Amino acid sequence: MGNSKSGALSKEILEDLKSSTKYTEAELCVWYQSFLKECPTGRITKEQFEGIYASFFPDADPTEYARHVFRSFDTNADGQLDFKEYIVALHLTSGGKTLQKLEWAFALYDVDGNGTISKNEIQEIVKSIFNMIPDEDQMDLPEDENTPDKRADKIWDFFGKKENDKIAEGEFIQGVMDNKEILRLIQFDEPQKIKDKLKEKNQ
Repeated sequence: MGNSKSGALSKEILEDLKSSTKYTEAELCVWYQSFLKECPTGRITKEQFEGIYASFFPDADPTEYARHVFRSFDTNADGQLDFKEYIVALHLTSGGKTLQKLEWAFALYDVDGNGTISKNEIQEIVKSIFNMIPDEDQMDLPEDENTPDKRADKIWDFFGKKENDKIAEGEFIQGVMDNKEILRLIQFDEPQKIKDKLKEKNQ
C-alpha cells in the first residue's frame, strides 16, 4: 500500500477512494488516522476486524458474520485488509451502488468461492446474521422468517430452486434486483449503527 505506515494518505489512494466511494477527503483522512491508531502497521488482521465488529454489536455475537465479511473483502487472501480494502468494505456494507453491493453480497454468500451459491451457504450466512440480531428483535420477526432455516428456505424459494441446485452470480443479482423482498432477506441492514459508532470513535 505504498506509504501505509506514514501519517498521511497517498494522493493516489485518496483520489481512488474518493471516486469509488461517497466519502469526502476530510472523512477519509480522519478515518485513516483512526485506522492507524488501531492498526499501526497500516493493516488489519481478521482478529482485529472481528474485534471492531464486536464493539459495534455488544448485545450480540457478530464473530461469524465478521469472519465472512472479512473473507469477502480480503481480495488477495493474505489474511489482512489494508486501509483501501477496509474503506471499500465499509462503503459497500453501509452504502454503495446497488450493483456493487449485490456483487459483494454474492461474494459474501459464496462461502467456498467456487462461483455459485448453494442452499447450505445461504443457511451459513443467514445463521451468522441471526447471531447479530438481539433475541427481543428476533421475536418481532414474521413467523415465516423468525429462524435462520425459515429465512434461508424463504430465500431459496424466491429463486425457485430445488434442494441441491446452485445459484450463479448473474442469476443472484438479477433475482435480487427484480425482488426487493429478497434484498431485505439477504442483508443485515444496520449500517446506521456502524456509522454512529465510527463517528463516536473519530470525535
